Amino acid sequence: MKKALLLLASFLAVHTVNAQNAEQTAKGKWLIETNTAFGNHLLLGSETGFRLTTVDGETIWNLGAETGYFIIDNLAVKVGLGYGDFGTEIFSYKLGLKYYIIGKIPVAADLNGMSGEGFKPMFAGLQGGFAVFLGEMVSIEPGIRYNFDINDDAEGSDGLQINVGFVLHF
Repeated sequence: MKKALLLLASFLAVHTVNAQNAEQTAKGKWLIETNTAFGNHLLLGSETGFRLTTVDGETIWNLGAETGYFIIDNLAVKVGLGYGDFGTEIFSYKLGLKYYIIGKIPVAADLNGMSGEGFKPMFAGLQGGFAVFLGEMVSIEPGIRYNFDINDDAEGSDGLQINVGFVLHF
């Protein structure tokens, strides 16, 4: 009897989470997202999240956010902007798509980069992870990201990152 009740409770919990996720990633909904990133410091400036690090005794930081609109269920078009210091003032940007597989597994593809004094590296990024929904409006999304360099200013600086995203759904 205990096993049957446990199985029923598990089924109801999963079903409730699925219904909640479907509403949060439904067509017409919006999201606001910021990320923390760990990994290749050369990619720092291309981020539209939060990062603070020290390289060769110099503090490097970037702060930004992304917003997205769900054009169909589970698929959002996203744009992001950031500002920081990479030895010089930088502006970062991102334009891409984010898809939630079964409402729980976000995957993203985007074009991102930065613009600073005398350099404008650009990257194509791919990201995957999983979403933990903490109620009706908030999710935490740990993931892995890889940025491929796609211009001369970025040459040789592609790399792997580990992210933790904080997303507000409305």
